[in-house]
Amino acid sequence: MRVVFETERMKYSHTGLYFYCLNLGNALLNSKPQDMQLSFYHNERAELVFGDDKKYIKQKSIDKFLKPSWKGYDLYHANYQLSPYLPKKGKTKVVLTIHDLNFIAEGKTPAKIKKYLGKVQANIDRADAVVAISNFVKEDVEKHCKLGNKKIEVIYNGSNIDPDKINLASQESPIDGPFLFSIGTIAAKKNFHVLPYLLVNNNYKLVISGIIQEEDYYQKIKSIAKSLGLEDRVILTGPVSEEEKYSYLKHCSLFVFPSLAEGFGLPVIEAMSFGKKTLLSTYTSLPEIGGKEAFYLDSMDAEYLKDFATNKLEKIIQGEDRSEEIKSWAGQFSWETAAKAYWDLYQSILCP
Repeated sequence: MRVVFETERMKYSHTGLYFYCLNLGNALLNSKPQDMQLSFYHNERAELVFGDDKKYIKQKSIDKFLKPSWKGYDLYHANYQLSPYLPKKGKTKVVLTIHDLNFIAEGKTPAKIKKYLGKVQANIDRADAVVAISNFVKEDVEKHCKLGNKKIEVIYNGSNIDPDKINLASQESPIDGPFLFSIGTIAAKKNFHVLPYLLVNNNYKLVISGIIQEEDYYQKIKSIAKSLGLEDRVILTGPVSEEEKYSYLKHCSLFVFPSLAEGFGLPVIEAMSFGKKTLLSTYTSLPEIGGKEAFYLDSMDAEYLKDFATNKLEKIIQGEDRSEEIKSWAGQFSWETAAKAYWDLYQSILCP
């Protein structure tokens, strides 16, 4: 049986979808049944990250307009809910993974929301099976889309942290003094601009790592830090390597993630894999992923955050050590588990 695993979005490095495709793709290769052949639908300019000896189908920019023929392939796994590359009607089966409907929560115009929902619905209509990466996403899809008789299955993402490499992180902290850490694309939906308020009336620094997607929003974060007199304690690093990320995660006092729109929230599980306490928003999937081992912000109001920084932050950081319990919670999110679930799903479709 010939399976195509879509990795077209890996042309955008340092993103959640890049690491989702990288880690799930490798896990699928490591657990591939003997009767299955796995090919990667990969952007022609992207690095061959799965090894030169693996099977690649080159994705070209023109493919979006002149859709490739998937004749001869038994199953196509679309790894992006808005993917334009799904096979036309035919014998090729389709699995569609939906990561989020964040465009609804991001304040897009009604016209754009309708447009995006239409694209997602068209892909659902073509799919033989639909996967959501969290129960939150599943419920969101059931609320806003029409599944007909199709069942939507939840398959959680895994942690991107290699437990064998945690101890390889630098023994020296990359920051002088205690600091809070967050990571993600610098965009309004990540809500990073509220984090400087957590530095009021304490001596912590704040490090935010990630590519700058929205320059105006990047400037907003810096402006708020300056207005609070904290510009010297708010550090925006830009994108970081895996080694640098490991170092920040190892040495931070607390991982903070106030995002407004997450289908899963991989950075949360990454931090928890280090046994780190996490402080999250209560929006979308984060309470599901952080569970009882996370702490939560009940408001994003500036005065609430200042009071939190003054009266609660230090108590959380210096409170009970639950690092082993936190690591255990993170351990349930495994790419090996996800890969097995996907292979089982592929086989159930191809050999009903």
